Amino acid sequence: MGMIDELMGAMGGEGLGALGGLLGGADENVTKGALGAALPAILGAMAGNASKPGGADSLLGALQKDHDGSILDNLGGFLGQPNTADGDGILGHVFGNNRPQVEQNIAQTSGLDLGTIVKFLPVIAPIIMGFLGKMTRQNNLDAGGLTKSLQQEKEAAEAGGFDFGSILGMLDGDRDGGVKDDVMKMGGSWLKKLFGRRG
Repeated sequence: MGMIDELMGAMGGEGLGALGGLLGGADENVTKGALGAALPAILGAMAGNASKPGGADSLLGALQKDHDGSILDNLGGFLGQPNTADGDGILGHVFGNNRPQVEQNIAQTSGLDLGTIVKFLPVIAPIIMGFLGKMTRQNNLDAGGLTKSLQQEKEAAEAGGFDFGSILGMLDGDRDGGVKDDVMKMGGSWLKKLFGRRG
């Protein structure tokens, strides 16, 4: 089972309901659609950052210092009063100056309005970091192991129809032409494969 599947499992039931509330009372399918667009984008950007000099060490240090995975033990409590300041900081590190562009593409992929996505991403970012922190500790991963795990997730997602290359290319250079259409196309394929079996 890949990271995205495990994260979806961790957010299942009560978590999806609470996230739906943050999306303006969205139903489960809409919430899954938002997650299906956001999770690969964030993990893909992390994979790209981890592959750069010092990137994996920086990510591992952040996980060891501030993200022990305990957020997953009381997800309902966190979602009731999410720490969006923490999430904003994470997104700033992950996406850098390209954050507005990524938010717009996720909004297009999910079908939700931009304002909703801007509020949604800072909520799920600490959950993703908590998941990675827990995974890192349980598997005793060093920076190299963390990078390998992220790259394996990227490759698995690509095999499922999600073109991480478009997202990472967008983050590495300002490519305005055609990116939105590419993200829309790959989002549809990925969401169908990811959620088609979940009902």
